[in-house]
This record gives sequence, C-alpha cells and structure tokens, in this order.
Amino acid sequence: MSVRDLIPWGRNNGHQVPSLLREDDHDPFLSLHREVNRLFDDAFRSFGSGLPSLRGASGFGAGWPSVEISDTDKDIKVTAEVPGLEEKDIEVILDDGVLTLKGEKRSETEDKEKQFSERYYGRFERRIPLATEVKEDQVDATFKNGVLTVTLPKSEKAQSQVRRIAIRT
Repeated sequence: MSVRDLIPWGRNNGHQVPSLLREDDHDPFLSLHREVNRLFDDAFRSFGSGLPSLRGASGFGAGWPSVEISDTDKDIKVTAEVPGLEEKDIEVILDDGVLTLKGEKRSETEDKEKQFSERYYGRFERRIPLATEVKEDQVDATFKNGVLTVTLPKSEKAQSQVRRIAIRT
C-alpha cells in the first residue's frame, strides 16, 4: 500500500476513489475560472476602504471619517471620529441644508524609508444632508480627543412638525 492510496482524492487508476471535488471541478476551464475569481477577490479585499476607484472619490474611502448621527426632537447631533487630527485641521461648513466636514491629515514624519503603512494621509470631505431646518446661527462644534461633535438645534418650525404616531394592535 502506498501513501497515495490513503488520499481520498486524485486519479482513480481503475478503482473508485471517493472524491471531495464537486462534479464540475473535473472541468479544467471551470476550475481555472473559479481560481482566477478567488485570486481577484483576495487581491481587492486587501485594499479595503483605501481603494478610491471602488469606494468613492476620497482617498480615505467613502466612509471616512466615520460618523454617528442622532436626531432628537430638539436637535441633530453629528459625531465624527477623526483620530490624529487637531481642530485646526478640520473645517465645518453648513450650506443649504448640507453639513460638510473637510480637512487634511498630514504625516508627522517624512520617512522615505517606509516599507509598509496602513495609515491614511491626505484630504477628506464628508457631506451630510440634513432633512430638517436648523437654527444656523446656533450651530455648535466641539472637538475633544479626536472626536468632533456638531450640534444643530432644530428650528421651531421643524420641532412643531414632529408628530408621534400611535401604533394600533
């Protein structure tokens, strides 16, 4: 008995050997097609959100900075995580019902010898459309420990339009 006889897959050499392969895996073109697809999937998955052509126009990807939006009866709060930045690196603009967060993250060092880096550098811009009217003159922005919080108080008209709907059983 050889070692090949212990392996449950391979050429059947005249006797039945249980196969772990699907029926269409015996077709070399289908196997090649499946393998090439797997290689491309693995290659593009390694780029993550840093691949601009697939995830948006920003070099950071469409989702950077990450935001959290809370909407209460009185105001809208937008919280953005921007680690490694200072308040001077960020600009907050409210124009025509759209809140825009933009800025730039710069490298701390000019290390030309870097072999590998997963850190993001460059300009970013995130636009958040607001569905309700806000008091533009009372908008407040705070920055602490890499977290930007923008509070947008709703106008009286927007607050009066809030209507609770009763749920029937």
